[in-house]
Amino acid sequence: MSKICALTGRRPRTGNNVSHSNRRTKRRFLPNLQNKRLWSEEEGRFVRMRISTAGMRLVNRHGLDEAMRRSGIKKGSKPQAAATSILQA
Repeated sequence: MSKICALTGRRPRTGNNVSHSNRRTKRRFLPNLQNKRLWSEEEGRFVRMRISTAGMRLVNRHGLDEAMRRSGIKKGSKPQAAATSILQA
């Protein structure tokens, strides 16, 4: 399963571990993804999504349907598939 947020599109970033002697080795910063089951008022059903904690805050502020609309996810589509199509555009 890919490490991409369905709402925000956050994905792993790369950086360096820096030791005390200032040696640098590559590392990945992973998004804090959670599997959530969220209620959609417009669809009248629960939607399973793999979203980041930043995406959860968006849902808390605006509601799931508005957050999906802002991220370009269409009603009735699978959120994970929609997230990858957003990122390719």
